[in-house]
Amino acid sequence: MQIRGPLQDELNKIRRELSLMAARVEEDLGRALAILRGAGDAALAKEVKASGKIVDAMQIKIEDMALVLIATQQPVARDLRELLTVFKICSSLERIGDYGIHLVKAAVKLARKPPFRSLGRIERMVEIGKDMLKEAISAYQTLSPEAARKAAGMDDAIDQEHKALTEELLKLMKKNPELVKAAARLLKLSGYMERMGDHITNICEGIIFMVEGSHEGLNN
Repeated sequence: MQIRGPLQDELNKIRRELSLMAARVEEDLGRALAILRGAGDAALAKEVKASGKIVDAMQIKIEDMALVLIATQQPVARDLRELLTVFKICSSLERIGDYGIHLVKAAVKLARKPPFRSLGRIERMVEIGKDMLKEAISAYQTLSPEAARKAAGMDDAIDQEHKALTEELLKLMKKNPELVKAAARLLKLSGYMERMGDHITNICEGIIFMVEGSHEGLNN
């Protein structure tokens, strides 16, 4: 019982750091969305790109903390599952942060293309992704598998938007060959947003494993 105090103290520190990392990624997605909608500027785009480096540093810090805890405290059962899940969540958050940067870069280029100023489907994908991430991290903080499953279910809406956008752009490219390059860029961006949903789903799967000790494939 003597190690329970230090172990739980360190786990709480990791939880706080992970929550801060998730909050930063969510905020960056919001800023990227503002740029996509034309409400942001070059300075805001710079902030998102700089924040990506901070997210990378946070990932390294959290994973180092988890590794030290595994090595020094030798956690078992539920505690060990949580630490293993920390690595999964960190990796997914880092990738989601990267997609936010891709979104910013694409938004700057697409803003110069009048036919693509209206990016309603992409915007909805980002909005859903932000909400989905918020719910997933809340599920982690409250140790709720039910909330994790509910959050993962939101990925269906992202997939639907991605499918619809793909069909629309393929038709557009057939009718307007001169727009192929810009449309292809938008297709690539939609693919990033679709994978963002997959990574948040991975976080939800990790939460279920952490709490229940079972591997559950969500949205397969």
